[in-house]
Amino acid sequence: MSEGAILPRKGNQISGTWAAGVFFLMATGAMAQTVTIVLPDGQEDLRGVLERASLTATLGTDTPAGAQSYVAAARADYRRLLTGLYSEGYYGGTISIRIDGREAANIAPLDAPSTVSAVTITVDPGPAFVFGEAQVAPILPDTILPESFATGEVARSGAIQSALRAAVAAWQAEGYAKAAPAGQQITAVHPDQRLDVNVTVDPGPRLSWGGLSIEGNEAVRTERVRQIAGLPRQGVYDPKELDRAAARLRRTGTFSSATFIESDTIGPGDTLPFTLQVVEMTPRRIGAGAELATDQGLTVSAFWLHRNLLGGAERFRIEAEVSDINTANDGFGGSGIDASLSLSFNRPSTFRRDIDLVATAEIARQDEESYLLDSADFEVGITQYVRDDLTYNASLGLRTAVEESEGRTRSYILLTLPLQGTLERRNDPLNATDGFYLDLEVTPFLGVTGAANGVRAYADGRAYRSLGENDRLVLAGRAQFGSILGAGPLEAPADYVFYSGGGGTVRGQPYQSLAVTSRADFGRGLTDVRTGGTSFVGAQLEARVGITDTIGAVGFYDIGLVGDGVLPSGNDPFQAGAGIGLRYNTGIGPIRLDVATPVTGDSVGERIELYIGIGQAF
Repeated sequence: MSEGAILPRKGNQISGTWAAGVFFLMATGAMAQTVTIVLPDGQEDLRGVLERASLTATLGTDTPAGAQSYVAAARADYRRLLTGLYSEGYYGGTISIRIDGREAANIAPLDAPSTVSAVTITVDPGPAFVFGEAQVAPILPDTILPESFATGEVARSGAIQSALRAAVAAWQAEGYAKAAPAGQQITAVHPDQRLDVNVTVDPGPRLSWGGLSIEGNEAVRTERVRQIAGLPRQGVYDPKELDRAAARLRRTGTFSSATFIESDTIGPGDTLPFTLQVVEMTPRRIGAGAELATDQGLTVSAFWLHRNLLGGAERFRIEAEVSDINTANDGFGGSGIDASLSLSFNRPSTFRRDIDLVATAEIARQDEESYLLDSADFEVGITQYVRDDLTYNASLGLRTAVEESEGRTRSYILLTLPLQGTLERRNDPLNATDGFYLDLEVTPFLGVTGAANGVRAYADGRAYRSLGENDRLVLAGRAQFGSILGAGPLEAPADYVFYSGGGGTVRGQPYQSLAVTSRADFGRGLTDVRTGGTSFVGAQLEARVGITDTIGAVGFYDIGLVGDGVLPSGNDPFQAGAGIGLRYNTGIGPIRLDVATPVTGDSVGERIELYIGIGQAF
């Protein structure tokens, strides 16, 4: 290349090495101290593009570079910078790269100077080109090409790439798995500052599913890998099925990766064989966690997990939790230590490829201010993954419990039918900045002995909106609603009714501090009994501000209302709390520190509650 790189003019076709630049946006980099990029007035918007394209600009940013490295990088930069100009629609530019006054293109690789003091990159982008002809063919009738690839639009090379990808993807979605670019004719008409583009696609034959071979599994049986993947054995090829199959395999938690590799050759009868390569995770895992809240005390938990219990990617988990550790009391009458031990078993793709079999068992003691409950729960059911973001659960459960509350002790047996639907559209469940989440639960319960019949309903909705540059401000909101039908506050199980106060409802207010009072006669005359309500409404609002990349601040306001009817009313008691918090972002979610105080009640601004945990409050 001679001094300066100049595009051919007079309508010449861009071909060979020139056309290659249209389709590649090169690696990124930051500007080095010894490198200067010079642009004409009014073209400063191109500086970032050129800095990211330039290899020379990256030298010396992390480790010192020698003179020969600068020469090699500068010689490579002609093509890279030209590609950067193409990406912004400039096809008549000139580039000069001088190393201590010498044009880099004229310096032989083995004749590099012993030292380099300054590199000057001078770029004159010339005028921006627009698309004249903008054609991709053949395309399917419903193919949606990007709006940026049209006559009169700025002729950015990325628009050509996007249009070509859209055309190929549309063919592949209809079963033409081997669809690929077939040719291109790209002509720069310099007098008119116009770029004419004609790109062709070869769809190839429409293919059906071929055979599937499986590699990489050692502990998981091959037939179970095939069953979980659930690829069709016949019918027209659909790339979305591959995405769904890979998601099912990863969802088991047994595989760290699952990759489908299509055959290079088409099989008999226009079929497409595949190879599935999986990588298994370590089968066993242990973990522990801790959370501290001044109104509930310390909570510690631990679990043991087996990811492949029976050789078919079955998950078996044992978990223990102890909470309210520093608030222990002797028996009922004040909040004491809570403890639970649970077992869970999950067998993926049991009845159908998107339906898991789930079984759980738990024994627990809940020592709360209003009740002391010893319970044993058993459930067996299914989880159906309707879409990547939509999940249904249905179970049949049995509970046996002994419940001690003010004025009575009762034993009961319940049959339950928990039903749940979850819609997950947050961009990050542990630290969401955009999207929403909705969880709906309906649990009909039948009192076999000692308890009433009824239905418990609960809804939890969360939404997130980011504002400002780099999501520096995130507005987050949560709304909760609960109701019990068919059973009153004293008839429903004690842990089915609703309270307000504490980290999950209203921060700043003591845990379960808002309840209702009912009149009851347990054989010793009418008395007032404190219990949870049969209806609940709660809201939590947060403004999350990023101070640095790892440190953030939060301001929040929470409110909760508890009633003794099926639906809450304006006469029901409510409470509110507010506070501030700090967040320290880690690879597994932010570490949370919240300080809150009541804004209703007798201790407004006087009582302080502290909450420490991992992950956002919601």
